[in-house]
Amino acid sequence: MTKGKLDFETRAIHAGIGEAGDYRPTAPAIYPSTTYVYEDVSQIHASLDPMGTGFVYSRNANPTVRALEKALASLEETEEALAFASGMAAIHAAILGTGIKPGQAILAAKQLYGGSKSLLNSFFRDLGFGIDLVDTTDVDKVEAHLAVGDAGVLLFEPVSNPLLTVADVPALIEVAHRHSVSVVVDNTFASPYLLRPAGLGADFVVESATKYLGGHGDVMAGIVACNRENATGIKNLRTATGGILGPFEAWLVLRGIRTLALRVPRHCSNALALATWLSTRPEVLRVHYPGLSEDPGYAIANRLFPVGLAGGMLSFETDLDIAGVDTFLAALKLAVLGPSLGDVETLVLHPAQSSHRALTREERAELGIADGLLRVSVGLESPNDIIADFDRAFHIVFRGGR
Repeated sequence: MTKGKLDFETRAIHAGIGEAGDYRPTAPAIYPSTTYVYEDVSQIHASLDPMGTGFVYSRNANPTVRALEKALASLEETEEALAFASGMAAIHAAILGTGIKPGQAILAAKQLYGGSKSLLNSFFRDLGFGIDLVDTTDVDKVEAHLAVGDAGVLLFEPVSNPLLTVADVPALIEVAHRHSVSVVVDNTFASPYLLRPAGLGADFVVESATKYLGGHGDVMAGIVACNRENATGIKNLRTATGGILGPFEAWLVLRGIRTLALRVPRHCSNALALATWLSTRPEVLRVHYPGLSEDPGYAIANRLFPVGLAGGMLSFETDLDIAGVDTFLAALKLAVLGPSLGDVETLVLHPAQSSHRALTREERAELGIADGLLRVSVGLESPNDIIADFDRAFHIVFRGGR
């Protein structure tokens, strides 16, 4: 800046910018700047490299976002991680990042998040990609599809939504790679605290950071974690399409992951307590939770996850019709009716009227999703209070109490 006293208008713009001291904050800094200044012009040019370490324009890279990406790469145990404005943006980028071409097929789990299915059935199908669905709990069926088809990607979730079926992640990755098919794992339900699919061979790991990573229901974000070579193409795609996460949102996720290792075990223990109690209720036909010894996914969950931890998600079936479910939901006072998961509060979702509402009743039944199925993201409240809330709702709906 030019020496000497500047006019007021100039000082209003430039005063205080770039000031620094000999201190280091314990909380990460938020950098809302869109552009960055260097003393040497050559540094600006070098910073435009897709995987460079500098910053020029925040659609390419941002210091707060980069701090989050380094943290997430460490947690996922990958060379790189890239942050996006939502989990869906991350899934879209990861699929394209595999290098799949129109005419090839995306082989995806039948039990897949509704938003992911919509992305496949509309956007990718319209672009000329084949879409095949398979039961990923049956590795032989997956291999049979891979052997006869022209799949370029296998997309699945280790724990399915909303029936909490558990996939044999190492076996699926192995069979996909044997057929030269890239693997994209949506690890949102587990989070990197419970499972790190890249260490099992997954090519791309996707997380909706809106959920357990953020953890407080106050941020939308997504990430793709992968090796450095794959990250270059995904970063170029993100820069071209403008899907990068904002600095304030990155800061919120950074704040959230600092307590991830404290929150996830509590989510798990609360979920186990609620699932165990629900399994004793005469109003409940079946509980889906891989932490219960009678659950079909119990053995695989014990192999994949830390001992005694099976996640914070569960679902349970009743014989209620749509109207009865609405009455039950209205009777809950502590649990919140919400379409998300992984927040500090307990969230309840009715798949038939939310995540899978676009399907016919027959299509939902084929997936095992009955009208009386409810999904619960178990929060961090006292487990006694969570159980009491559900107990009161059962009493109101099934016994006419208050």
